[in-house]
Amino acid sequence: MAAEARTSTPRQRHGSMTLEDLLRREASAERADAAGGARPLLAAGQAGRARKGEDYAMLKQGLERHPGASFSAFAMFDGHNGGAAAVYAKENLLRNVLGCVPADLTRDEWLAALPRALVAGFVKTDKDFQTRAHSSGTTVTLVIIDGSVVTTASVGDSRCVLEADGSIYYLSADHRFDACGEEVGRVTECGGEVGRLNVIGGAEIGPLRCWPGGLCLSRSIGDQDVGEFIIAVPFVKQIKLSSAGGRLIISSDGVWDALTAEMAFSCARGLSPEAAADQIVKEAVESKGLRDDTTCIVVDMMPPEKPKSSIHSRKKARNGFSLIKNIFFKKRTSDSLSQADTEQTSEPDLVEEVFEDGCPSLLRWLDSEYPVRNMFKLFVCAICQVELESGQGISIHEGLSKPGKASPWDGPFLCQSCQEKKEAMEGKRPSRDSSSRNSGSSE
Repeated sequence: MAAEARTSTPRQRHGSMTLEDLLRREASAERADAAGGARPLLAAGQAGRARKGEDYAMLKQGLERHPGASFSAFAMFDGHNGGAAAVYAKENLLRNVLGCVPADLTRDEWLAALPRALVAGFVKTDKDFQTRAHSSGTTVTLVIIDGSVVTTASVGDSRCVLEADGSIYYLSADHRFDACGEEVGRVTECGGEVGRLNVIGGAEIGPLRCWPGGLCLSRSIGDQDVGEFIIAVPFVKQIKLSSAGGRLIISSDGVWDALTAEMAFSCARGLSPEAAADQIVKEAVESKGLRDDTTCIVVDMMPPEKPKSSIHSRKKARNGFSLIKNIFFKKRTSDSLSQADTEQTSEPDLVEEVFEDGCPSLLRWLDSEYPVRNMFKLFVCAICQVELESGQGISIHEGLSKPGKASPWDGPFLCQSCQEKKEAMEGKRPSRDSSSRNSGSSE
């Protein structure tokens, strides 16, 4: 009987299928659709050359937030002034992010909740690490892939770029003072000083740095010896891939100081992820020399029905192409994410921007008007997730007097230490005393 089943035609098998089997198959297909339809196949590789030994990479595939709901995570940690912060972030950041997301969310709710959970997880990791009294710090670029939806969060100057549909998309932001005047203004308003190194004769050299400390980054995890206005609130971006898939490059600044995104993709086109990462590192080192740790992760996201080579050779005309820009609190509704994964439309099948925000204010990120209103529990700190006794929590709306704002008794709530952290980041509380760092060990 088993042999006959193996040699029978599909029509014969369908004709002999019981109603129970048919219903089970249809239910399985419905569950697959609810989970995001046909999910891209992932292949990843990494390579690196060390000078200081402060770069760390994370590649995790097939993670489960609950049974039957999987995702993958990739991250780059570029430490400075030692590797302690990078190691700590690698070991704790993803767990902290997931700890900020309720376990019972649907996929739609999970995807909508990720931006705010990423912010809370980054700030918690920074706060917890600083209690260890280490002066090291780290850049972080974290990428979470769930089906065709890619969500990134970044602080510092590691970078994530995507090649898809014949175009290049930047999924992270550089937090170097030289690259962002708004960050210079934010830090100076909070009490920091931003300037270049002064040498004999008054000449200024090198990149813009924040004093005390001499850090050239406005956002990082760690860095206890600089002001707390150097924050861990990340830039967050979420996009939906087209059916063609794409290739991600996640690298420390050792790559980006030597290569443009175009150069990196070009030199590795047609190679497997492992070989591509190795080639990108090789090109960067040959171009500038091994001046810094140089580390690269390459992730290919391939449509199940198409061969690998289609990702790197496809060139689609961009006539009429436009990204859907969404500002905070006005992003499209979360249920459209899964609909976009499963529905066929007449619109061009291109990469779509779902969400982008780099706001440094925790108040804005934690506001109760956020789409997933039940994300934070009433008696749990919205940052560190510690349980609060009745009356202990401090509302994020405490002290607000502008009309139309939420009342002080409305959540989310923070514990005392997270409230102090928030106020210090906003320049409302004196930062801890710190001494200047040797400029040679700064990022």
